[in-house]
Order: sequence, then C-alpha cells, then structure tokens
Amino acid sequence: MGKQILLILFVLLTLGSSAQKFEQLAKTPPMGWNSWNKFACNVSEKLIKQMADEMVASGLQKAGYEYIVIDDCWQVARDENGEIVVDKDRFPNGIKSLADYIHAKGLKFGIYSCAGTKTCQERPGGFGHEYQDARTYARWGVDYLKYDWCNTTTQDARSSYANMRDALHTAGRPIVFSLCEWGTAKPWEWAGKVGHLWRTTEDIVDRWESMINILDKERDLAKYAGPGSWNDPDMLEVGNGGMTTEEYKTHFSLWCMLAAPLIAGNDLGNMTSETKEILGNKEIIALDQDTLGKQAFCFRDNGDYEIWIKKLVKNGKAACLLNRSDEEKTVQVDFNVLLKSNDDYWSIEPYKLQDYKVRDLWEHTDLKPDKNPLFIKIPPHSVKVFRFIKN
Repeated sequence: MGKQILLILFVLLTLGSSAQKFEQLAKTPPMGWNSWNKFACNVSEKLIKQMADEMVASGLQKAGYEYIVIDDCWQVARDENGEIVVDKDRFPNGIKSLADYIHAKGLKFGIYSCAGTKTCQERPGGFGHEYQDARTYARWGVDYLKYDWCNTTTQDARSSYANMRDALHTAGRPIVFSLCEWGTAKPWEWAGKVGHLWRTTEDIVDRWESMINILDKERDLAKYAGPGSWNDPDMLEVGNGGMTTEEYKTHFSLWCMLAAPLIAGNDLGNMTSETKEILGNKEIIALDQDTLGKQAFCFRDNGDYEIWIKKLVKNGKAACLLNRSDEEKTVQVDFNVLLKSNDDYWSIEPYKLQDYKVRDLWEHTDLKPDKNPLFIKIPPHSVKVFRFIKN
C-alpha cells in the first residue's frame, strides 16, 4: 500500500511539474520577423532562408532581432499516424533542415499553428494533437510557437492554451509561447501563467487608423505586462507601404513604449534606408528592451495630443509626445513635469531635472535641461521621444 501511495504521489507531482510554462524565456519582449504581414500564404524554404540571410546582412540581428517565424501555410495534412505533414513542394528539405540553417546563422526559429481543428487558412490545426505536435516541434528545433484561434467553435480559450502550454513543457524544449487569441477572452487576465505573450486585439492592418486604434486598446493593460509576460498589439507593419515614414516612426515608437514584441513583417531584402533606420534605431529599441519591463501609460490626453510615459531602469524614464491630428502642433513641454510624472500622477521619487540628461531618441541629440520649458513642433501623425538618463 505504501508503494502505491508513493507511486500516485510521484505521478501527481510529475503532472503538476508539467503544468507550467518555461519561465526563463522572453525576459524582454521577443524581437524577430514573421512572414504573414508581407507574404501571407506565399511561404517557402527559399524565402525563409533569404529572410534569415537578410536579417544578418542588414544589421538587424545586431540590433536585437533574433526570431525567424514561419506563419500559416507550411503544413498540408496529417499522415496515418496523425503527424503533421509539411508542404514538400515549398519545403523540400523539411522543417528541421530549415531550423538548422537558421540556427547556424545565430538566429532562432519559430513556427505557426492553431488551437482549432484547422488554421486560419484551413490547414490542419493542433486541436487533439497538442502533445504530438509539441514533440514534433521540439524534435525540429523550434524556439517560438505562434498559436492562433481560428476554427475553435465552442472551445474554452484558457483551457485550450493551457493544454498546449503543458504539451510544450512536457516535450522538454524551451519554446516561447505566443497566444494569438485576439483579446476576445481577455487573455491579459490569465495568460501570464500560460504563455510569454498574448494578442490583445484584432489583426493589425497597414494603415494609420488601424495602428492608432490598437494603441487605444492598450491603454488600460500596462499592469499586466512584465518580464516573461507581454501584451502583444500584433506585429509591425513598418516598411510595407501603407503608411508614411512619419507614421511608421510613430508606430515603431509606440510599440517600443508599450514594451510590445517587435516582430517585423516586411520584406527584409527590399528595405528602403528609412525602413532600415526605423527598425534599427537602437535608442528606441532600448526602451522596448529595458529590463524593468514596464509598459508605458498615458499620462496626458488632450484629444489629438497625448503624452505617454515609460519607467526605465535606474530611475530613468521615457516620454513620447504623440500628435494624432492631421495638422502640425506646437506644444509647450515642461521636462520637470514629464520627469516627475507617474501612474498616480506624481512620483514620490525626488526627481531633479538637473540630475538627468535629456536625449531626443530620433534626432540622436542631447537637450539642455536648463532650457525648460520648450516649445516643440510635432508634424501630423508624428511623435517626439525623449529619454531621461540619470547623470
């Protein structure tokens, strides 16, 4: 009887230990590239290898981008044993060979599936095959899984995603788990124990109105974000042609202020110098990758003019001045006020402006705090981003 009890306890402890995510991953928001926004279903081994090559050659790898993620349409069926079947026409050497190629570049490899019976493009989904697929992903060398929510009918989001989390953990390979549930079940309230990032909204579209509408939906979610657990306002559209250069700079700045995953979605082999400058702005990226892991909050909302504040390590802060209007604005900026701003309006910290350097992160210049306040011109649909760095 004693041995039976010990066996039962062992089984329960084993099951309990598998019911968790890998905790040491995504301590800062993941950075990388995904195929969907530019190429949709038109993916192939050749394309993915090319994007990995361009990630390195463009310098984006050195800027922090590391994941190369295939989205939907790499899979075509399941075999007689239920194993997922790769499209051999598009991926003639299989997924493991592709993952090995990407790893040899010093990058990490990501893949896509779906919690439903089929993916959003009607390919075989993961429902009922979670543990089988997780073992396959581990065998292939997958480092990142984006898990969608199409064709789920009456499924419960929390339990469906927890099931895949447990499957990944049981498979044994540390894999960043990206929940793409679109925010319908309020994943920010529960997904911190399930995955490393979770979509908070519907899909982004390469238009100003779509991007700014998503920003509005992030406003009350800052308290749910932190190291290993990130709100995901969807992938970047920078460089895809639907917005102006200024609008893309705004898009990128806001995502970095939000501590959002930075998953580029453009053609890395066909970037303008402006696109490369935006995606590669290390001073802006540093806000996103700040190890304190704080999402920005909206400190002031004057309709078409907003101020967003992000707390940083070593008592640092960043301020993003956003002109949402179609007209240029001239605004008075008091850096003392921005420095002392806090979630509850005023900080209890004894901030003194003279103790800080004020850095313009797009102009890459320092401002003199003694010239305060300043009148600053902000073009339409544009931002000014400043960082307070303690001397």
